[in-house]
Order: sequence, then structure tokens, then C-alpha cells
Amino acid sequence: MRNIKMTIQYDGSAYKGWQKQNIKGTSVSTIQDKLENVLSKMTGEEIQVIGCGRTDAGVHARNYVANFKTDTNMNIDEMMKYVHMYLPEDIIITSMKDVSDRFHSRLNVKSKTYVYTIDNNKYADPFIRKYSYHIGENLNLDSMREATKCLLGTHDFQSFTSLKAKSGKSTIRTINYINIHEQDNIIKIEINGNGFLLNMVRILTGTLIDVGKGILEVNEVERILETKKRCEAGEKAPSKGLCMLGVTY
Repeated sequence: MRNIKMTIQYDGSAYKGWQKQNIKGTSVSTIQDKLENVLSKMTGEEIQVIGCGRTDAGVHARNYVANFKTDTNMNIDEMMKYVHMYLPEDIIITSMKDVSDRFHSRLNVKSKTYVYTIDNNKYADPFIRKYSYHIGENLNLDSMREATKCLLGTHDFQSFTSLKAKSGKSTIRTINYINIHEQDNIIKIEINGNGFLLNMVRILTGTLIDVGKGILEVNEVERILETKKRCEAGEKAPSKGLCMLGVTY
């Protein structure tokens, strides 16, 4: 049995996120579904693809990592040719390779990096509209950067997730860095952590945007973190502006 590691790029605009959804009587298009269908036809086996994590509906990925087990005798070049022929144009596998049986794309993750793109021009740029959130008013980036400081390190991020408190799942995560860059009115918020909760990056981004707009004071972000109440934080930023940049193992 071989264990194949894949690196994938996808435009999530047309999909309901990464994870397949088994809902009776409905047809839901996800990245995992598309990959499993093509790989199963390629190998003649029922392939299960393991992803490095979930991404929300509409979220994109530049270096998403997944793996699958197979008994196929096809070599890597043959597999790459097949998937490029049959996958839709908005899902591209950039690499495939045989790895140790112990490799697990989700359980072996050390950190993930996401980037959120904000179009801060007065008028929206039509060429990046599918991959950015347009905000016409000027954002105070210095305040936003200052507000990120209390979020670094290991904390309970219950205030910044859609996950219900009574779910019983741990909401403690570690954020290694948050960098905010701006060039030609395009703002990039890059965040790296050991893992992220449901909607966590989008809610953190929405809260930082509120700081940039002056709706929230810088010191209120730490108070929101300490309350552990989702209702205190900002709105989820739209999914189309979010992209998984990469994963480290």
C-alpha cells in the first residue's frame, strides 16, 4: 500500500469548502469530493483523501496538503498527467510523491499560514474582486498592528470562533505571528498558528478591521479575548478574501 502526498492549489469560489458533505437528497460540491472522484476513477479503488484541515466555503488555497493510500502501480508522472486531464481548471495538483506510511496530512501539521486580502482602494478593483474584500474607507494599519500583539502566543480563542462553547472541543490555540502589509492600497493580513478553529481567521480579521475603522479601540481586543464570548468580537470577514498560504510539518 502506497501513501501519496499531494500539494494542491484551488480557487474555492465555486465550492462549499474542502470537506465532503453527505447530505441526503442534495448535491454539494467540495474540493475533497472532486479529488476523490478523479483519484478513484484513476486507480479503480475507492480513494479517501485526507486533508490538512477544513477550509470554509469560498476560501482559496495556494499550498494545501493532502494524502491518500492506494495500491496502484501507476508512477507519479502517469498520475500527474491523469489528474491534470480530469480535474476542473480551478483545482490544480502541483506535486505528488510517495511518502512514509506514517505521514498524515492533518495529524502531522506543526503550523498553518493563512493570508487575508483587503482591497482598500476607493473603488473596488474588478480584477481581484473574487479574491479580496473591498473596503473603501481608509483603515488605520498602525492600530490594527498594535491590536494583534495581545493575540500572539497561546490563548483560549473561544471569542473568535463559531464553535459552540458546549461542543466540548478545546478552543486553545497558539498564534506564532500576525503580519500586516500594505502596497498600493492592497492590505495583506498574514497569520501563522499551530491550528485554527472554525471561522477563527475570518473572525480575527473582522475584529481587526473594526479596529482599523475605529469601531473598536486597540485595548478592546484583549478584553474581547478574555471574555470568551463570540458576541463580543467582530463579524466574520467574507470568505473570498481568505487563502491558505501553506502548511509546515
